[in-house]
Amino acid sequence: MGKIQVETCGIEGLKVITPAVYGDERGYFYESYHYEAYKEAGIPEVFVQDNQSSGRRGVLRGLHFQKEFAQDKLVRAIRGEVFDVAVDLRDGSPTFGKWHGVLLSEENKKQFFVPKNFAHGYLVLSDYAEFCYKCTDFYHPGDEGGIVYDDPAIGIEWPIPEGMELIMVDRDRNWGGLEDYKRQAHEDK
Repeated sequence: MGKIQVETCGIEGLKVITPAVYGDERGYFYESYHYEAYKEAGIPEVFVQDNQSSGRRGVLRGLHFQKEFAQDKLVRAIRGEVFDVAVDLRDGSPTFGKWHGVLLSEENKKQFFVPKNFAHGYLVLSDYAEFCYKCTDFYHPGDEGGIVYDDPAIGIEWPIPEGMELIMVDRDRNWGGLEDYKRQAHEDK
């Protein structure tokens, strides 16, 4: 038990994890997290907080990042289906501003490891979804920043079906773009 497959994503640090699922006529069983297996797979981080959110079709959350208290995240959908995205914001990274997206669902049971200094967001594709994520630092009010989800400088190809209305908070609609982020990061130095 506890076997996982880890795929890299073309952006250093991002990983898609597929657990071994054992099923029979009763249902299924799998280890959603096993520290030693993840450590052996190159994810030795210690997670200190678990979060869960839900949303209906069209909910888009993100792209969020932490300004001072950066977090590694291990995310998954436990009900329904979401398109999950990470954008590289690491200073000096050769893939700065690049994104990777992965379909996470109740059926595929995949997880997405998002390292520190990435912006993160997701879109609910099913009628309803529940989303869980582990973090390596606690939530700090006021420490969240963001980048607008549709910034053409990043060019995320969100799988938004025709007719889907996005459900977002104003804050997520009004974040600045990647250029605003770079300018602010430069000013903060």
